[in-house]
Amino acid sequence: MKVLACDGIHEDGLALFRAAGWDVAVSDPLKDPDQLASALGGVDAVLVRSATKVPAEALAGAPHLKVIGRAGAGVDTIDVDAATARGIAVMNAPDGNTLAAAEHALSLLFALARHVPRADAGMKAGGWPKAGLTGFELEGKKLGVIGLGRIGGTVARKAQGIGMEVAAHDPFLPPAAAGKGSVPLKPLDELLAWADIVTLHIPRTKETTNLLSEARMRAMKPGACLVNAARGGLVDEAALLRLLDEGHLAGAALDTFATEPLPADSPLRAHPRLILTPHLGASTSEAQQAVSTILARQIIDFIETGAVAGCVNLPPLTAEAAREVGPWMPLMSTLGRLAARLVPAPTHLAITYAGSTGALDTRPLTRLLVASLLGTHSGRVTPVNALQEAAARGLVVAETVGGDGGGFDRLLRIRVEGDGLGREIEATLHRGPRVVRFDGVEIEFDPQAHVLLLRNEDRPGMIGTVGTQLGAAGINIVNFALGAAGDGQARAAITVDRPLDEAQFATLRATSGVLSLQQV
Repeated sequence: MKVLACDGIHEDGLALFRAAGWDVAVSDPLKDPDQLASALGGVDAVLVRSATKVPAEALAGAPHLKVIGRAGAGVDTIDVDAATARGIAVMNAPDGNTLAAAEHALSLLFALARHVPRADAGMKAGGWPKAGLTGFELEGKKLGVIGLGRIGGTVARKAQGIGMEVAAHDPFLPPAAAGKGSVPLKPLDELLAWADIVTLHIPRTKETTNLLSEARMRAMKPGACLVNAARGGLVDEAALLRLLDEGHLAGAALDTFATEPLPADSPLRAHPRLILTPHLGASTSEAQQAVSTILARQIIDFIETGAVAGCVNLPPLTAEAAREVGPWMPLMSTLGRLAARLVPAPTHLAITYAGSTGALDTRPLTRLLVASLLGTHSGRVTPVNALQEAAARGLVVAETVGGDGGGFDRLLRIRVEGDGLGREIEATLHRGPRVVRFDGVEIEFDPQAHVLLLRNEDRPGMIGTVGTQLGAAGINIVNFALGAAGDGQARAAITVDRPLDEAQFATLRATSGVLSLQQV
């Protein structure tokens, strides 16, 4: 496995990859999409911070890429939809920089309250700049926190600790959550009109871009202050300058910007009521060490065990749950390929997990089965994009959990239909991966072996006739499982030591009494 680390990923995380036997390549930020695409050619995982952006065009030439890791929280610099369409997992490490980001937001709040940057600049210029730098105390002030996740929640807790009155708005929390925690929730417009200082702690999405528009900032209390140490683009920067010029807002502090790095000629740089820092929220040695090691462990576990943590485009799967579903995964892949051979153009797939399935997380198994079923057709399909690909190709996937296991502790039943065909397979891990019923007939075989699936007339001598044909071709029969279908026909699964060539297959297919034959 090869990992490419851009943007100065901490060495402790890279050491974990090396210890796991990975080939680690280190690069400066790759800001040109073509340059990044070229670098990703033989890479299995890429690690980025905020400098290297990962657009769709950079992924076009990355056939081996399995994971994009963001050493931090925000993934707005990564085209997650494009990665998902290509079956690439996108992981982040939001917990590692929580304290660093929260403390930086609070440091900006203190700097705003006491005009620290202007005072420092005046002193270093040889002056004694007391006039015009009268500040305000934070104790007793009203702090409006937009976004009450890990970072916003930490800011709220620490602000309460210095005597601030705190309320919050979180667009991702249901209204029913209001009043259940130590921080009361308010509608956004009510929060803006109430707060003396507003601080942002939400991701940038289509819905949150320019969340603080000119109209919303005008709805803020006259003389209020604003802090954005979350993501660029949450605040209408041009409108912010107008409101600062007018005096409606007393000051603002920004650590993130719509365009980064901030252009040298940006009018934000010259405004006296603005405090600017160059996206330093997660820039502590402790945070960088934490996010790099968290991300490395997540990616290694994902590749080695199938465990999913910190992934924004896959459901979570703990290491314990991964060990539980792990034995089923080879069977799912095999049955997906088998189903694709039986029904080449599937339109409906019904999956039933029967028996004792209470502790089994079926989500990764269903995704793996669908990926294997569709992956034999065209394009790159992985568990990441399997369900999206199914929908795009018109395959309806239905999943049922529970019910009678047909005499087995756990039984997997799949039915696949398409082009007038319908086939049903029942399988279990009893005595290893085994198909135990096929099209309703009790026949047992190993789906991972070379198998001939035979439908024949149910009459004496058929086993001998087929065995003679195979013997004449030099094909050894490992196992011959036969079951009567009850309609004058029989089904057989013949495990052989090697595949038949075209001539051998044609000869057997033409044998009297053979109604259909498939080699899987």
